[in-house]
Amino acid sequence: MRAEIIARNYAETLMALAERQRPAALEEFGGALDELAGMLQTDPRTRQFLETPRVRPEQKKEALRQALAGRAPEMFVRFVMVLVDKRRQSLLPEVAQAYRALVDQRMGRARVDVTISHAPDDALQQEIQRGLEAQLGRTVIPTFRVAPDLLGGMVLRLGDEILDGSVRSRASALRRRLMETQMPLAARE
Repeated sequence: MRAEIIARNYAETLMALAERQRPAALEEFGGALDELAGMLQTDPRTRQFLETPRVRPEQKKEALRQALAGRAPEMFVRFVMVLVDKRRQSLLPEVAQAYRALVDQRMGRARVDVTISHAPDDALQQEIQRGLEAQLGRTVIPTFRVAPDLLGGMVLRLGDEILDGSVRSRASALRRRLMETQMPLAARE
């Protein structure tokens, strides 16, 4: 099975567990999962510890129990223990991403990466967010990135979809249209 499918199955399971707890548990479980996945992505020693077959699963589970004690709900900790038992702990970042997408879908939110040529001030960020919310009909959670090589405009990424409204892409499109244009015979003389 592909890692994405497995991760999504675990994310759906975690979401079902969170919904059984209470409504606020969706975000609470998501925060704990993001924190744990972030730890694996930023700390190579932790990732190596959890992924190496030389360390017994009981040792991994005990280390995770101690790390999560008082920081995550008990049901979440038990979920992570099942991941270790099934040797799926290396999929935690993918499970976190899938879980976030499921919760966003349930809450009517969309995460959009916005790339612009300069650092936006608060007013511009709010204007972009309001415009995207009006277009998408959902709450938008924008992440702003600066790419000085953009001449102007912006590039939006929503999931797998990219909307390129940069000056560079517009200029390239204009150039292509001009090159493809057939000149009338009278104008050539």
